[in-house]
Amino acid sequence: MKLARMPDGSPEIFYSLQGEGRHAGRPSVFIRASLCNLHCHWCDTDYTWNWTGTSYAHERDADPSYRKYNREEQIVDLTPHEIASSLAAFSCHNYVFTGGEPLLQERSWLDLMAILAKADGSSPFFEIETNGTLMPGAPFLERIHQINVSPKLTNSGVPGEQRLKPAVLSSLASTGKADFKFVIGSEEDLQEVVDLVTEANLVHDRVFLMPKARKVAELESQQGTVAAFARELGFRYSDRLHLRLYGSRRGV
Repeated sequence: MKLARMPDGSPEIFYSLQGEGRHAGRPSVFIRASLCNLHCHWCDTDYTWNWTGTSYAHERDADPSYRKYNREEQIVDLTPHEIASSLAAFSCHNYVFTGGEPLLQERSWLDLMAILAKADGSSPFFEIETNGTLMPGAPFLERIHQINVSPKLTNSGVPGEQRLKPAVLSSLASTGKADFKFVIGSEEDLQEVVDLVTEANLVHDRVFLMPKARKVAELESQQGTVAAFARELGFRYSDRLHLRLYGSRRGV
């Protein structure tokens, strides 16, 4: 499996609190996959895809200190058994598969879940964070407990035909395991959400609105407006707890 690499060379596997969505505040072990099929210009995990030699734009391009990443320096290759061995160091058995786009490596996650379920007598809980462009197969859906889907809006800078797959969103919703989180930076973003919720026939109680923010000050300036949108439309509001607690950095 291709996992994101920490600055010290280790894979980005860490114990923290889930910061968003339905399970915000829940202690969890995160495993961050490298690679993504989308390239959002505000992405805070751009070290999983913004490789040297690519033409992808990022909002930090104007920062003289910002550089694209060397692909080989940002990826750790591990087998599912090697990852499971690393996870044995944690007493927590709530696992969050994140990225990047983890479903690009669906088969390997399925293998990892099988290993952990067999080794762990405490019934592990498996959660995945995905952008909603890829539909996993039945074996994966049977194993996974929670699917956190984050469809990308125009504010991502990604062309609509790449980032929006309403049929996939509808199919994920039909599993009964999926929540849908949208990053909101303006009222125009909200109208996109309303239109997509209608097109994909999403249940309002499964839709979360989250402020677009990279820093706590930006989060606090947006939270009241986004919370009001959620209240008005019957959606849920999601905070960014990890940002408040740890800031925008790796391994938290």
